[in-house]
Amino acid sequence: MNEPILVILAAGMGSRYGGLKQMDPVGPSGEAILDYSVFDARRAGFKRVIFIIKHEIEADFKRMVGSRIEKYMEVTYAFQQLDMLPEGCGVPEGRVKPWGTGHAVLCCREYIDAPFLVINADDYYGVEAYRIAYDKLSKLADDDKARYFMVGYELRNTLTENGYVSRGVCSTDENACLTTVTERTHIIGTCDGPMYTEDGDTYHRLPADAPVSMNMFGFTPSIIKEMEATFPAFHQRALAENPMKAEFYLPGVVNGMLEKGTASVEVLRCPSRWYGVTYQEDKPQVKAALAQMAKDGLYPTPLWQ
Repeated sequence: MNEPILVILAAGMGSRYGGLKQMDPVGPSGEAILDYSVFDARRAGFKRVIFIIKHEIEADFKRMVGSRIEKYMEVTYAFQQLDMLPEGCGVPEGRVKPWGTGHAVLCCREYIDAPFLVINADDYYGVEAYRIAYDKLSKLADDDKARYFMVGYELRNTLTENGYVSRGVCSTDENACLTTVTERTHIIGTCDGPMYTEDGDTYHRLPADAPVSMNMFGFTPSIIKEMEATFPAFHQRALAENPMKAEFYLPGVVNGMLEKGTASVEVLRCPSRWYGVTYQEDKPQVKAALAQMAKDGLYPTPLWQ
């Protein structure tokens, strides 16, 4: 089996944050969050990484991030562009929003020749997550079903004090396998625990230890064929219902396979604290946490020496 691949989703602009947050320096020596992701992945065993970016940021991204990492990992760049669509699908006039995380993975399909781990560029997952993921990927193979996994975090470990977050709240069966992922797009932390709203007025409780998806999925290459097969139907619905903003979400693809019974997704729980920069106000907390980790010896300073 070919070496497992790390796939990093780095094409998003981060509208609520205000800028290219995947390049924003947060480490003691100016490292970005994704520097830590690649560093942790490398010491867990990963040797290959695919960055999914936009052509518009290619030069800056390679200069600020890629030039460092290319010395330590086999690096490939894939590009998520609006018009990179399956045959027969087109871009509706006026659309500028990317097609979502599932479409991003589709954009690197020509480079996928082994089991792979998908992560967000702007999420800090912690070293333990990559150790769990690499060990699982090294043995991952389909049989009568597509065999995937998700690294799940406790909801309380993924909230921000500075606003709301979107999370895929997971349900599992007695074998710790995923049954559904329910997208909750407005979750806040309160003194009574996490709560979500769908209308902006009425709030509902969520278990603090509920496993949530942070878009850290392990797949075999079979997920690519599934996305190629299901994107056209999504595209047709999008044109009819929400042509400017509809997104082809990776968890949605997984949900569809679970409903059809063609995939099994094991949820591997990670006890680590998640850090991210959903809002500008999150940045000081992330910087302080990474500085403390460096002080405690978890990371060298500078990270890439």
